[in-house]
Amino acid sequence: MYSTVYSGGICGIRCFLAKVEVDMAKSLPSFDMVGKLSKEVTEAKERIKVALKNSGIDLKPTHITVNISPADIPKRGTAFDLPIAIGILAAQGFIHESLLTDTCIVGELGLDGSVCPVKGVLPIMLEAKKQGIKNFIIPYDNRQEASYIRDVTIFGVKDFCDALAALTSDDASMKVENKSLKALSETSDTDLDFSDVIGQDSCKRAALIAAAGFHHMIISGPPGSGKTMIASRMPSIMPALTDEECMEVSSIYSIAGKLSSQKPVMIRRPFQSPHHSTTLTALTGGGKDIRPGMISLSHKGILFMDEMPEFSKECIEALREPLENRSIQISRFHDTYEYPADFLLIGAANPCPCGFYPDRNRCECTESEIHRYQSRLSGPIKDRIDLIVTANKVDMNSLMQYQKGIDSKTMRSQVKEAHKLQLNRYKGTEYRFNSQVSAKDMKRFFKLGKEELEYMEKAYSALDLSARSYHKVLKVARTIADLEKSDMIRTTHLAEAMCYRG
Repeated sequence: MYSTVYSGGICGIRCFLAKVEVDMAKSLPSFDMVGKLSKEVTEAKERIKVALKNSGIDLKPTHITVNISPADIPKRGTAFDLPIAIGILAAQGFIHESLLTDTCIVGELGLDGSVCPVKGVLPIMLEAKKQGIKNFIIPYDNRQEASYIRDVTIFGVKDFCDALAALTSDDASMKVENKSLKALSETSDTDLDFSDVIGQDSCKRAALIAAAGFHHMIISGPPGSGKTMIASRMPSIMPALTDEECMEVSSIYSIAGKLSSQKPVMIRRPFQSPHHSTTLTALTGGGKDIRPGMISLSHKGILFMDEMPEFSKECIEALREPLENRSIQISRFHDTYEYPADFLLIGAANPCPCGFYPDRNRCECTESEIHRYQSRLSGPIKDRIDLIVTANKVDMNSLMQYQKGIDSKTMRSQVKEAHKLQLNRYKGTEYRFNSQVSAKDMKRFFKLGKEELEYMEKAYSALDLSARSYHKVLKVARTIADLEKSDMIRTTHLAEAMCYRG
């Protein structure tokens, strides 16, 4: 007696379609499980036996062997409970195997037979859909995130009896209604607005450029100058995720267990702000269960590092590869995992330990202390930053007058227009923003006139720019030109971009 049930698993950030094979033989009663399984997977046999008993189903005293393939991929989590239980009943002849040929089943079983929610349902279903699976049986509490997957039939079940009914009777009451991402609101969900920031016009201009071209930015300045205010308002000018980006980001959050019935999918760009005491594993990902870190949770969104020089050196230097490659590899003895990390880095830093340099009337730091503090952001890290700006102390007159500047709505509309230009420019390529263009395609997309080329030749020699810095200037200049709706990069655009090199 043999049966096969399709399910899904997660290995790092990668999902795979798993085949749960169940064989029942007339021999001494036992329950064996194989397939490179973790402890929580092997413990499923105890949960399954009790759950079936409490659901009114008695197992025959037979030798049960369960294999979850591919056998060379590690299996973790509790999502295999329900498919194993279904496979056992199919092997005993209670369920006809034809009902399982086009169905993927995931879910954890409680001892009372209830089906509990699991992590990673959304990406598992997306992968199974790619493999041609059209029917899904999932936990009832995971139905909200699953409902945004189109052209599939989904049953949300509360207990094991519901799962059986979904297979055998096609109960319409358990079907999950498909929803459209377009029905979700695109407006910002924050009350923070750039009009609240008094002064700091140069920093707000840099923030606009950063959002328009997805350029990394560091803001330096004394305490209370508005660095954190500016960074915390960046989400208010970022456009909503596209449908493809929404599924990509939501899959990461599903694996991390950060989706809920109130937030079933991510429609707005993430904003992560780790504390400076954050560990390297929490930032980059990994750990015992190989989970995504904060830089992956910032994928397609913003990673804000307040008091950036206070982060450990290993955390700061670990940003080198993600900033360049937009992904990060975590190597372990048994495998290598690649996490997406296409985030916009916003850093805030004081100029010295006390924060008041170069005001020598207030700064009490020695030259060596200032140098040591500023060198925590190494040259290779700064070279990967597109915009470095200074937030100066706000004068008394500006505070008293409290004149509101440009607001987030206006800035957001400018950013959206710039994004449209970039979408048209990079149509059919791997790029979406100016900051993503590689060196090999610079001449193709960033053409300079004779006057502009002469200007860059002089600047390259005078400022001793690296090749990466040279390309950063061109990318920022292209974004500035997009904001001004200019087809060509002009000298004025290059000059402004040069000012942001720090």
